[in-house]
Parts: sequence; C-alpha cells; structure tokens
Amino acid sequence: MLHIGIIGNGPRQLVPDLSRYEAVIDVWIGADRGSLTLVENSITPDYAVGDFDSMNDTDKDAVRRQAKVFEQYPSEKDQTDLEIALEQAYSLNPEKIYLFGVTGGRLDHEIINIQLLYSIMDRNIKGLIADSQNQLELSGAGTHKISYDKNYPNISFIPYTQFVRGLTLEGFYYPLTDETITWGSTLCISNKLISDFGTFSYEEGILLVIKSNDVQ
Repeated sequence: MLHIGIIGNGPRQLVPDLSRYEAVIDVWIGADRGSLTLVENSITPDYAVGDFDSMNDTDKDAVRRQAKVFEQYPSEKDQTDLEIALEQAYSLNPEKIYLFGVTGGRLDHEIINIQLLYSIMDRNIKGLIADSQNQLELSGAGTHKISYDKNYPNISFIPYTQFVRGLTLEGFYYPLTDETITWGSTLCISNKLISDFGTFSYEEGILLVIKSNDVQ
C-alpha cells in the first residue's frame, strides 16, 4: 500500500500545496530541482535523483545534506530526470504514484509527462498528476466512483484512446448514458458532481479524468 510522491522540475508556482498530500504519501522523490522544492517545503527527500544541471552548487549542497539518498547522473543521458525518478519509484513496488511539478513550462515536456501516466498504469500502478489548478488520472474500462474535491470542483472526461465506448455518468450535473466519445469531442468537458460522490462507467477505451479549478 505504498504511496510515492515525485516532484519534477516544473514551475514552482504551479506546484500545489504539498501539505495536503503529506498524510497519504510515504516516500518522497525529488527529480533534479524538484528535490530543492521539497526542501523548501520542509519535506525531507527520501531520494534526490537526476543530473542537477538546473541547480547551482549552493542549492545542490543543501539538497545533498538533507536527502536520505542523493544520486547524481551525467547530464548527457537517454532518460529524463523524471523517468529516473519513476524507475526509482517502480523499484519500491508502490500502489500509487503522485507526480507534482510536471506541468507548465515547455509543452513537449508537459505532454510527455502526461503520457507517462500510461506507462504507470501499464505496470498496474495508480498514477496521478497534480498542480495548483488541475488533477489528472487515467482510467480503464469499468465502473469507477469519483468524489467531490473542493480544491478541484470541475470534472472533465477526455478520451485518451481514439474511442471510449458506452460512457455513462451518474451523479453529475450533466448526466450521460451509453455514449461513445472520440478524440476531439468536447461533450464531457467541464462537468460537476451534484453530491459528494458520483460514478462513471464505460465498456472500452482509456479516459483521461481531469479535475480542475478556475483561476481567481
């Protein structure tokens, strides 16, 4: 039942309030500068990994002193720092991996980081991306319970595969029954729950489930 939190090198202003997650995360991994973000939030990195080429020597030394495990890799490598952090997480056999600091900034990085949710799911591990405005998860076919979150009240369902067939939404302001949605469909954008819980179910495909809030 191990839960792991990984902090990437994305814009720090987009990192959510990590104190909301401390009670559910057992191991913290900092990827490159993400390890400094942990230190700055008074969280001890269990692992700090990456090439650390985005940090000056002072910040790197601060992380090295506080991290339980510090592993520096060459700057020229085939894997990104986030992938290295994920490999470390996989070695611990977690039930769920939370990714923070992986959105914003360069679009190519953001898109591939979202796609990493698939590689996590492919290992039968639950994966979640969270930033200050959004929370993203992938789901497979079946029936799923979803709960209201005051921090992310809007809920959208986006097809990750070309087709998602038989989608039914119950307990939502805009219910749905046995619909097929495809790439480019906006049918399931910006819905809300009408109570504390709802369900979504479907027969085929993969959904990207996004909870979000509106910037004030």
